[in-house]
Amino acid sequence: MSASIVLHDLAWAPPGGSPLFSDLNLAFGPERTGLVGRNGVGKTTLLRLIDGRLTPQSGSVTVHGRLAVLRQIVQVDETETIADLFEAREALSILARAEAGEADADGLAAADWMLPSRLEAALARLRLDVTPETRLATLSGGQRTRAGLAALLFAEPDWLILDEPTNNLDREGRQAVIDLVAEWRSGAIVVSHDRELLETMDAIVELTTLGATRYGGNWSAYRARKALELDAARRDLADADRRLNDLARTAQQTAERKARSDKAGRAVAARGDQPKILLGMRKDRAEDTGGEQSRLADRRREQAEGAAATARERIEILQPLTVTLPPTGLPIGREVLTLEDVTAGYFPDRPVLTHLSLRIAGPERIAITGPNGSGKTTLLGLITGALTPTSGSIRRPVPFAMLDQQVAVLDSSLSIRDNFRRLHPDVGENACRAALARFMFRADAALRLVGDLSGGQRLRAGLACVLGGPTPPPFLILDEPTNHLDIDSIEAVEAGLVAYDGALLVVSHDEAFLEAIHIERRIALTPPEPPLAPTR
Repeated sequence: MSASIVLHDLAWAPPGGSPLFSDLNLAFGPERTGLVGRNGVGKTTLLRLIDGRLTPQSGSVTVHGRLAVLRQIVQVDETETIADLFEAREALSILARAEAGEADADGLAAADWMLPSRLEAALARLRLDVTPETRLATLSGGQRTRAGLAALLFAEPDWLILDEPTNNLDREGRQAVIDLVAEWRSGAIVVSHDRELLETMDAIVELTTLGATRYGGNWSAYRARKALELDAARRDLADADRRLNDLARTAQQTAERKARSDKAGRAVAARGDQPKILLGMRKDRAEDTGGEQSRLADRRREQAEGAAATARERIEILQPLTVTLPPTGLPIGREVLTLEDVTAGYFPDRPVLTHLSLRIAGPERIAITGPNGSGKTTLLGLITGALTPTSGSIRRPVPFAMLDQQVAVLDSSLSIRDNFRRLHPDVGENACRAALARFMFRADAALRLVGDLSGGQRLRAGLACVLGGPTPPPFLILDEPTNHLDIDSIEAVEAGLVAYDGALLVVSHDEAFLEAIHIERRIALTPPEPPLAPTR
């Protein structure tokens, strides 16, 4: 039987919470499927129901084929090695004894002589220069993710279950994962906001509060289909509005005809030359006809209003966010930041950056790139003043704002509105609400506590509070802004940054994001050379 995963009438809710799924029906074939949707809609929960970590409250999950699940390796034992991750420690031990001539007959029979080459091939496929003896504790988080993927490949499963596999990876690691999935020819279900990775999919399943919808093709095909749906929703809204206008015009004409008829009837009754019974019959008939016409008009108006409301709701969901921001007033060519021959690090004898010079002028858009460990965080610390250089000089002639992944500029104990007023005390309530509405924080949404927001909402709130004032800062710094955001939130951030006319410095490994915000220049950092061993 070919690999398949079938969800039938699936229902699940967190303890004491509202249902995430109800009567969900979905089937996955032996193809690569990207699972997308807003944060909190239940993508990770659905993966856990599929791999058996959660049990559905009703309905069923039927899996044909062997699953391999990528889990985030956050904390590891100091003694754990790559061999443990591959569940190959004992097999390698048997092989070592056999090679040393210390194995008995059973050991020789069990020895897998191809095991080292297969391990090496799996690690090389994820571009990892490690050995089976390498301890996991010595690897970065991104390297552990790649090692985990290599272990999945080594197991030769029918299904890959991947939850945000490119999060926290540098460019090389992201590309390794993208290439792996692009070459994968069995079943895969991938939860991701990485649009480059989603371009390798055979199908996209969009999960919403209303259920799941499958779209054939990759990310670009999915977006093209959504654009068609948006056009259709706009046409539906235009048709509904036209019907409402027609109904209003017809109702006005009917009211005018009735007024003329009533006036004529009163004139006839005033002459007194018609029998009263005939006048009464005419009145009753007119009232019956008018009542039926009124009820019919009410039904048609309700239908048109319902169609208009449905179309507006679909447009609200489908329409990309556009943002208009006040100008920063930053002139072309104005010096924004200058680093001259800067050397810096956290230990005097081990600098992370050496003899670095950098100048940003005018509304430039610059990306800082480089593998993990190359000094991107150190550079941001220097630019913001959190770190002092050991030599060289830094000039910051214009105001700047920094948004890190935690959006520390916001006070978690305050609402979005109160944070805005704290940062812009001279701005009135109406201007505050208008600025927040541009970033989709309307009405009561602006009163939510920052501490209760998701990662994407928090960053969007940070942009709204920093950029939405009367004069945004002329220099904005962002540190990995798309990590842990859903795609709707990423696109909202992109819209805000495209509208921003100041200088922009971004640390990011997300190529689709950098392209969308029109990066003009890149500064590639390289890891520092390891210290030389002491000579004797």
